[in-house]
Amino acid sequence: MNRRYSLTTLAAAAFLASVLAPAPAQAQLWSWTKDQLTEYTKAWTGERMPDGRPKVSDALIERAKGLSMEEITINWGAAGATAAPASAAGGGGRGGPGGGGRGGPGGGGGGYSQYAGDWQVLHPGKKMVGRAFTVQFMPARADLDAVVTAKAREKGIQTLNNQYALDMLQPGDILIVDLMGRKEGGTIVGDNLFYYVMKATKGGGMVVEGAFRDLEGITEMDMPCYYRSVHPSAIGGVTLAGVNVPVRIGNVTVMPGDLVVGDREGISFIPPQLAQQILDAADTTHIHDEWTRKKFDEGKYKSSEIYGSPRDPALLKEYKEYLAKRLEEIRGKK
Repeated sequence: MNRRYSLTTLAAAAFLASVLAPAPAQAQLWSWTKDQLTEYTKAWTGERMPDGRPKVSDALIERAKGLSMEEITINWGAAGATAAPASAAGGGGRGGPGGGGRGGPGGGGGGYSQYAGDWQVLHPGKKMVGRAFTVQFMPARADLDAVVTAKAREKGIQTLNNQYALDMLQPGDILIVDLMGRKEGGTIVGDNLFYYVMKATKGGGMVVEGAFRDLEGITEMDMPCYYRSVHPSAIGGVTLAGVNVPVRIGNVTVMPGDLVVGDREGISFIPPQLAQQILDAADTTHIHDEWTRKKFDEGKYKSSEIYGSPRDPALLKEYKEYLAKRLEEIRGKK
């Protein structure tokens, strides 16, 4: 573990200690009550999970499965970021006529602040989409662990470990685990508990800023997983610090209930209140690329005549009609 990461983790822990009052019914170090979860995610005004997390709709989750990482990240401007518009005659844009440069309409690259890459990916061809269920660990310390264990037993919890958090998972969840990048001892699950997570989340997925073990057995299981390393050791030398609290994954802060989208390129953690706008814009980019390739297949246009914006008025009209038809198909179906 590098020193910079360790200091950042400790700073985050100090923040949690100061602002997150331990919930009476919880025995891990810090957690949010249902009311606190609602307060800290108050930008979301829609439906919530029983534990208080924002509940992005199943329809949006299904739509996100058809989008690439690039289509999502370049369209964060649709949710409020700004970008200098590119001239339609200038070419090189993306997202349709009059687009905002590479990001299409309103693109600004803001999505990269919620993007984490450089993963090992268990099933690169399998898309991962769901709602974030966050778990935070810290390095074990004997005097602190003694107090935490005693408080857990007062609440009837005999063992406060990784399974304490896993047993809270719901269908559609993506398990997001901050294990400080550890390899040895930073193994959140082996093959048996991986199988449990797969069943509990109905194949949702897992993101581990750390490791897991039993790769031989896990490889055959049909659930997406993003991880830093593998190691044969069991999890150890760590304390369960929080469940459904903000966690750090790479250089991203992940909140409980974020819409998590992962493909072979990396992962985006989308604040739920921005999901609709971002996916709407991403659909347009997806359809624009689809139409562009169809025109290239015809073999009678130069790239600059089609991409990023068609210059001929007749082609522009054709594109707009195609866009309207495909948006109706996509949104009507999902």
